Amino acid sequence: MRNRSASYAVFTVFNYFALAVLAVLCVLPILHMFAVSFSSRAAATANIVNFWPVGWTSEAYTTTLGNDSFLRSLWIAVERTVLGTGVSMLLVIMAAYSLSKTSLKFPGRSTYTWFFVFTMLFNGGLIPTYFLINELHLMDTLWALILPTAVNVWNMILMLNFFRSLPQELEDAALIDGAGHFTVLWRIFFPISMPAVATLSLFAMVFHWNSWFDGVIYMNSKDNYPLASFLHAMVVSNNLRQLGMSAQDVANISNRTVKAAQLFIGTVPILLVYPFLQKYFVKGIVLGSVKE
Repeated sequence: MRNRSASYAVFTVFNYFALAVLAVLCVLPILHMFAVSFSSRAAATANIVNFWPVGWTSEAYTTTLGNDSFLRSLWIAVERTVLGTGVSMLLVIMAAYSLSKTSLKFPGRSTYTWFFVFTMLFNGGLIPTYFLINELHLMDTLWALILPTAVNVWNMILMLNFFRSLPQELEDAALIDGAGHFTVLWRIFFPISMPAVATLSLFAMVFHWNSWFDGVIYMNSKDNYPLASFLHAMVVSNNLRQLGMSAQDVANISNRTVKAAQLFIGTVPILLVYPFLQKYFVKGIVLGSVKE
């Protein structure tokens, strides 16, 4: 027992050390980006900024927050994230509840389940999807960014297993009292499934907020870019005039400071969401992952 305790202590210390190193490696790029965004044009251009601003100035943030193109893309990203997460979770929850029933209660359940699983393994491809979005007249609309990924099958399977892990007696008692399936889902299953719902909502939010490729291919005008697509165009392009910057702004500030400021602002909203969902996160991943 003594040797086992000593080994366990060493293993625990090693785990904490490894996780601490990984945490530092994740935080350092954000600190560097923050430092560059508040540094002067000369310091950023000379590449002498590490993890603390050199020649402190907030000119990059003043210019960024005064840029109509950036603010418009930020608002589109917020709209997409809120609406996309809501639509995705609504469809995922309803599909998972239906497919969580046994074959006796839902004949053909296995067929529908395999239909969803098939879509995880195979899809129509980029070009057919583009033609479909174009034929549906969704180009340059917010729905082109939401509908193609509205049903995340992996999230649905996690939610399905979570529902199947709930006591069957809850549903049976509600049905005996005259409740319908919609009442059982939204008044019984949904409130007690908040850990899974919060976790999967976080996955959907991060996906919509960070997704940039669909914005580039489905939006013909840069005025309709969500924030991730706008930031991608900004990083790829060295011409800030194309992104709404005036000639005076381009002359006064560095490309690096503006890019760092906009990238840092783009990471803040998701970082602010994590603390509110942290208490549900681990529990939501564990529950529903294994069906007893």
